[in-house]
Amino acid sequence: MPLALLLLLAACGPRADEARLLLEDIAGGGAPSVLTRTTPAPIRQDAVWRVEGRDGAGDLYLSPEGPLARLVLVPGLTPEGPRDRRLVVLAEALARARFAVLVPDLPNLRRLTVDPSDARAIADAVVAFGGLPAPGAPAHAVGLAAVSYAVGPALLAALEPDAAAKTQFIVAIGGYYDMAAVLTYLTTGRYRAGAGQPWQEGQPRGLAKWLFVAVNAERLDDLADRALFAAIGRRRQVDPAAPVSDLAARLGPQGRALLALLENEDPDAVPALIAALPPDLRDTFAALSPSHRDLRALRARLILVHGRDDPAVPFTESFALAAAVGPGQARLFLIDGLDHVDFRADLGFSDRLVLLEAAKAVLAERDWISSRLPAGAR
Repeated sequence: MPLALLLLLAACGPRADEARLLLEDIAGGGAPSVLTRTTPAPIRQDAVWRVEGRDGAGDLYLSPEGPLARLVLVPGLTPEGPRDRRLVVLAEALARARFAVLVPDLPNLRRLTVDPSDARAIADAVVAFGGLPAPGAPAHAVGLAAVSYAVGPALLAALEPDAAAKTQFIVAIGGYYDMAAVLTYLTTGRYRAGAGQPWQEGQPRGLAKWLFVAVNAERLDDLADRALFAAIGRRRQVDPAAPVSDLAARLGPQGRALLALLENEDPDAVPALIAALPPDLRDTFAALSPSHRDLRALRARLILVHGRDDPAVPFTESFALAAAVGPGQARLFLIDGLDHVDFRADLGFSDRLVLLEAAKAVLAERDWISSRLPAGAR
C-alpha cells in the first residue's frame, strides 16, 4: 500500500477528528474555532494546595462537560507565569478536550530561570491534584506536560516516589536530557547524536545564550561579577556582536570562568569549562540534568515532540531521552516546522500528519486513564 495512503488512513477515525479539532483550536491562538463553537467554555478557578508543609498555587481549568483525566501543565519561562496568553490558550484547549488542567505558578520560571527545587514543586502539584475537585477524572492518575527548559524539572519530578506513583504519561516539547549538551549547543552551535559521534552544525538563537547569562549570573558569589554579567547580558541581547571587553576586564575569577564558557567555540572544550565553573553553578547544571539520573526508573510513558531545526535545544536531546527510558516507553515526533515551541504558519503536509499523531497519542492517554482505572480510584 502506498505510504501516502497509509498516512491518510492514519488521519481518519474519531480520535483523529478530535485531535484535528484540538490542534486547530490551539493554532487559532484563542480565536473562534470549531471546538469553541461546539463545546462549553472551560471554567478557570484558583487552586491552592499543601504537601508536607510546602504550599503551592495555580490555575485549575475544568470543562462543564466533566473531565476524563487530569493533566499538570508546567508553564514555560515567562514573566506572566500561568497567565501567559499562549499557555492560557493551550490550557483552555486541553480543558475543552476534557482534561482537568492544573497550571502551577512557579516563581523561578517567572524569573526566566529553572532551579532544582522546581522538580519538587512540580511533584507537589502532581501529588496534590488528586485532592482537587475534578469530578469524573480519576484522582490517582495524572499526566504531566512541559516545554523547553521546564522539561528537565518535570522529568525529575516524575522520579520523586510520591509523584511517580501517580504520573501516567509525560508530554515533553523541545525538551532536553543533558544540560552540558544544551550548553555546548548554545555556546558553540554544535550538537551530536551521542558520545563519540561526529559534531554537527546547528543554528542556535544567539539571543538565547545571553538570556541564559542574565538569569544564571545570579548564582555567582561575587556581587560585582553579578552586576557586570547583567550589564554584559543586556548589551549582548541588543547586539550579540557588541564589544564587552571593558566589562570583561573587571570580572573576578568566577565571572571569568563563566565568560570563558560562553565565548568558547570548541565543543570538545565544554566539559572542562563547565568543570571550572563556580561550584553552585556547576552543581545546579548537574542537578537539572536528567542524564545524571537513571530514567529507567521512570514509570510514565513519554510523548516527545521536537523541531528538527530547534534553535534552543537540539533535537538529538529528545532522541537521548527516548533512549534513556525502557524499550517502547517513549514515542518521538520530529517536526520540521517547529521553531522550538512555536509552530510555523507554513507547516507541510507531513508535519501536519506527525503533529496529528502526537495529538492522538495525548488523547489516547486521556482515554486510557479514563477507561482503565477502577471506579474506586475516581
